[in-house]
Amino acid sequence: MYDAGLTRAEVTANVRSGRWQTLGSQSIVTYTGPPSGEAKQWAAVFEAGPRAFLDGVSALQAAGLERFEQDTIRVSVPRGARVRRAAGVDIRQTRRWDADDLAAGSGPPRARTATATIRAALWAKSDKQAALLLTMAVQQGLAPADDLGVELLRIRRDRRRIFIGSVLLDILGGVRSLGELDFARECRRRGLPEPSRQVVRKGRDGRHYLDVFWDDWRVAVEIDGIQHGWVENAVQDALRHNDITLGECRVLRLPLLGLRVAADDFFAQIEAALRTAGWAVSA
Repeated sequence: MYDAGLTRAEVTANVRSGRWQTLGSQSIVTYTGPPSGEAKQWAAVFEAGPRAFLDGVSALQAAGLERFEQDTIRVSVPRGARVRRAAGVDIRQTRRWDADDLAAGSGPPRARTATATIRAALWAKSDKQAALLLTMAVQQGLAPADDLGVELLRIRRDRRRIFIGSVLLDILGGVRSLGELDFARECRRRGLPEPSRQVVRKGRDGRHYLDVFWDDWRVAVEIDGIQHGWVENAVQDALRHNDITLGECRVLRLPLLGLRVAADDFFAQIEAALRTAGWAVSA
């Protein structure tokens, strides 16, 4: 602002008169009313210094992430940089800071989207939130799953690294960590009957493949990867599901990501379906 030719006295006068407002200790908002989200992001970066950039969820929000709220703005600075305390801003020194991680383009300086997504997952409050952030970034078109996999290879040590890798495998769809054999093994561990076989059902639009099926109780489980949640698949999946159900077969949906964060809940539903259909634990 001073570079634009304004004096300190002019800035002070505008702030005291209420025409402008301060935002942190380094920024001035030249209008009245609540500061915009972008203004808050710029102020957070200015607060943290010349080498700072938005990181994690905050960088994703700057890139366009929707339907995810966070109370504070996360800003990363290199080791040894000065860290200020500022309301609503989380300024952290990080060993993962790298100038090459800075995204190109206009707007507040921010981490590249793939980098920010992996870090957001690493810094998430829970595994469930980490899986949600990874999924949202891919579904909203912010970061391809392949790029996230490459970015994860840079992480050498972190307690959540293996978990993130397993979630990315589910998202990529290339490896099913809970395929039919693993599902059968999990059923044995929980005392449930093993699924008898995979089957092909005929519907009005052709043949439908069921991932898991119990003949005796006519209960099926569809193991869904992330692609089943995409808009272009939703209608066909619903029609297929309804076709099978009309054939008097009870069908349950089992998202792979759900197994990461709520396996007990899903298997409780499977057990309930089998019991309702007549299955009982042998004495």
